[in-house]
Amino acid sequence: MGDIYILMLVALTVLAIIDLVVGVSNDAVNFLNSAIGSKAVSIKAILIIASIGVALGAITSSGMMEVARKGIFNPSEFYFNEIMFIFMAVMITDILLLDVFNSLGMPTSTTVSIVFELLGAAVAMALIKISNNDAETLVNVGKYINSEKALLIISGILLSVFIAFTVGAIVQFLSRLLYSFQFDKRQSYVNALFGGFAITAITYFIFVKGLKGTPFYDDVKHLIEGRTYQIIIYGFIFWTILSQLLISLFKVNILKFIVIIGTFSLAMAFAGNDLVNFIGVPIAAWNSYQEWDA
Repeated sequence: MGDIYILMLVALTVLAIIDLVVGVSNDAVNFLNSAIGSKAVSIKAILIIASIGVALGAITSSGMMEVARKGIFNPSEFYFNEIMFIFMAVMITDILLLDVFNSLGMPTSTTVSIVFELLGAAVAMALIKISNNDAETLVNVGKYINSEKALLIISGILLSVFIAFTVGAIVQFLSRLLYSFQFDKRQSYVNALFGGFAITAITYFIFVKGLKGTPFYDDVKHLIEGRTYQIIIYGFIFWTILSQLLISLFKVNILKFIVIIGTFSLAMAFAGNDLVNFIGVPIAAWNSYQEWDA
């Protein structure tokens, strides 16, 4: 009996590889378009930088994997075979959806797709279970779905759109205000201060926010917790001085340097957050099999 589940796990592994290919093809625009569009560095260099960021992001990926395991539905309410059917349906649907969107040149959110695929598959399986149980009605669907967590995730997705638009507009306005007029006549310290601010913000989200929930956080949390303001202030001073040295001594265009660092951090954030969209379901299936086979 267990052989069929082994075959399903093998199929899910193959589907994960395919999903990773079509998913990265879709999401690559999120962390490559700005760098490529700015022509700050060559495309080859951008791809190398992004590859390093993706690798480090995968190594330090955090607790987003729980979305696939129990973030959308309550696994305790389903039998093991039903959970495997849910995961198979999700992976097949995700590949078809992303491939269609890629073919049409229409980028889509892989996070939104995986969340609603899990939700749809779980609801469908719940309806099947309810139809075969005379003691339950449609009212009982709620016990199969982790409604609170699902609503929290969906709300976070919608909120992120608003925050991204607002913050992006503010940063763009301030950047254009600073650099749109007489760019060549700006004093070097202005560029250094801008570089210090930008790179400090990036490193803050990488090291202070990004490391939380990772396997490595316990080793460094004594250096981070309770020292947020010191990290920001010292980081700003360090990056500002470094930016000034790069500008004055090596004639580096600090804006290009910011693009490089930003591309790296975006790729790292993508791998740490969105990688679960492609491999989270197969890993959850493997964990489920281990529990069932124990």
